[in-house]
Amino acid sequence: MPTETCLHLDADVRQDAIKRLKSAKGHLEGVLRMLDDESVYCVDVLKQVKAVQGALSKVNEGVLRAHIRDHVATAALRGDSEAIVSELMEALKYQARV
Repeated sequence: MPTETCLHLDADVRQDAIKRLKSAKGHLEGVLRMLDDESVYCVDVLKQVKAVQGALSKVNEGVLRAHIRDHVATAALRGDSEAIVSELMEALKYQARV
């Protein structure tokens, strides 16, 4: 990518990611508190862990969607298609497998 071009995450996507990550942090802290309680039921822990994973997946999806929409789709206009395709291929390595 040309050195004069610096692409940033959309502000709305950034704010949504922050909100979701703070929620995930709260859920994760709750899981840790649950595990301190010897009487906690295993399935309850699993449910809360799944909630954390879901929040993280939503952040990942939102950031990837924004990257494709704002950077990949406009790469040809900027003349940096090859660099953006390489970045996208790298980013896809971090996507959760279903």
